[in-house]
Amino acid sequence: MHKEDCFYLGKIVRKHSFKGEVVAKLDTDEPELYQNLESVFIALGNNLVPFFIEKSLLQKGNQLRIQFEDILTEADADAILGSELYLPLEFLPKLTGNKFYFHEIIGFDIEDVHNGYVGEITGVNDSSAQPLFEINANGIEIFIPMIDDFIKKVDRDNNKIIVEAPEGLIDLYLNQ
Repeated sequence: MHKEDCFYLGKIVRKHSFKGEVVAKLDTDEPELYQNLESVFIALGNNLVPFFIEKSLLQKGNQLRIQFEDILTEADADAILGSELYLPLEFLPKLTGNKFYFHEIIGFDIEDVHNGYVGEITGVNDSSAQPLFEINANGIEIFIPMIDDFIKKVDRDNNKIIVEAPEGLIDLYLNQ
């Protein structure tokens, strides 16, 4: 299994007991969807290694206490402490309407209600306060904030997102 075939679920943040239990902080708005997993992939070095779950318990919102098979001591738990957890992409719940996963929209076209076709989404910049669509418009890089009010329609059938960007934003990039 490769990271590009998976999504980031969370990170093992601390040990819970001397019997190898660990606590993972889940990076999700719906942690209850992941409380009864049979296994996860743990990033060890450059590899994703499958680990089977004996038992797990959701606690404190998005923290999942996990007892893995074959992780039976504090030393075993130390070996995976700080590791990232991954699941295959097919485990992601299907989104509908104007909700989408960032990885899902790479390669979609962006169309503006006023300007028409803008370009192709090449990435999502989520390192700023507001995530941004990164768009290639014939070699010119355009950034449009991913604000719900701007996103008018996500058309999965045609791999297209229709937006209503603030007046002048797209022209700002194209008229340089």
